Amino acid sequence: MKTLLIRAEDKNRWERRSTIVPADLKQIIKKSGVTVYIEKSDKRYFSEQEFIEAGAKPCIGMESGDVIFGVKEIPEEKIIENKTYLFFSHTIKGQKENMSMLKRLMDSGSTLIDYEKITDEQGRRKVFFGPFAGDAGAIDILWLLGENWKDRGINTPFAKVKQALHYDSVQDAKNKLSELGKELELNGFPEQAGPVFIGILGYGNVSRGAQQIFEQFPHKYITPEELPAFAESGKASLNKIYLTVFKEEHLVEHNEKQPFVLQDYYDHPEDYHSVFQNYLPYFTLLVNATYWTKAYPTFVSWDALSTLSAAQEKPKLKAIADITCDPNGSVECTVKCTDSGMPAFRVFPREKKSEDGHLGDGIIVLAVDNLPAEVPRDASEFFSRSLSPFVPGIMQADFNKPLDECGLPPEIKRAVIVYKGKLTPDFSYLQQYVS
Repeated sequence: MKTLLIRAEDKNRWERRSTIVPADLKQIIKKSGVTVYIEKSDKRYFSEQEFIEAGAKPCIGMESGDVIFGVKEIPEEKIIENKTYLFFSHTIKGQKENMSMLKRLMDSGSTLIDYEKITDEQGRRKVFFGPFAGDAGAIDILWLLGENWKDRGINTPFAKVKQALHYDSVQDAKNKLSELGKELELNGFPEQAGPVFIGILGYGNVSRGAQQIFEQFPHKYITPEELPAFAESGKASLNKIYLTVFKEEHLVEHNEKQPFVLQDYYDHPEDYHSVFQNYLPYFTLLVNATYWTKAYPTFVSWDALSTLSAAQEKPKLKAIADITCDPNGSVECTVKCTDSGMPAFRVFPREKKSEDGHLGDGIIVLAVDNLPAEVPRDASEFFSRSLSPFVPGIMQADFNKPLDECGLPPEIKRAVIVYKGKLTPDFSYLQQYVS
């Protein structure tokens, strides 16, 4: 049987996750008898000893593994010939920065399976990091905004929020934030900060993760339809926060004013334009948790932010948590991705410029592209539970046979981007980017 290797993550010093955790690995070995190697790491959340006790053998480098499980992109100089790799490759949109890596995988005769494309027959993802990007993003944007306000002499309960990576777990963070919620209910926001309205673009796992963080504070949900009248009524309280969740039907409008049909929007996004700029004036904070490609409209454009800045003497919008994190994408002022060491920058819409850091003037933009890494235990355990049922099928597959005959589970077969050095039919469009 092939050997399995769990690689040491090396994209940045903040990446401490593991795709398979010791408890699940022990069961995989018990049921399948597969030989497992764990690459030495000085920063992985779970210790090497925990993996050894689960049945893994320590190793240096990836040569020992036939099938290599990782989280983030693998540096192309580390890619070994004729291996099978599983990781988030960030290539399916033709991302320029990863095309060289994809070409190296092809030239090496290797196979690439991307977790993002492991789906059922209805196209629903089966292996993912759950709500944890939303959890960490919501925690971090409250922390950043609280520090920014404090630096301006505006004291709020948010000033006591810490960066997500400084909590023991998401539950620990929720417990601490719940205490701050009691403080908000008692004392409220100062008028310079409140009332606080938070707009959340998207309604999936990531959005729900963010919502459960905000719900630790006294809160009320306001629909997009209710928002303008309520925000302008003057009835909003300083002792709670207001949450508005946006679906596609609220974000865009048909170019010919035809009724919104979700499937038509998916099939013909070029026939739609964003109307989200109509809601921008009401929000203190935005969270972008949508799935987006270049085919879809930009929801928060530079021009919309510039118009807002010109219309309001003191613009209400103070911060954006762009969890989707497509540079120059659905949130156009996300000019780059950041990491947990310098998680945010500030943007100045009129000048269309940015400056690193979250203190001072400008709109804070959080753009960390691997937020679940800030809650490594929770994220790893959740991911491992979703991935583990597929591991035996992956290890038993015969990669010497054609893809349709190799025996991979159908969910995994859909996620094969490169098979033995060649792009699979579903991903042949990537050739134009590789070339």
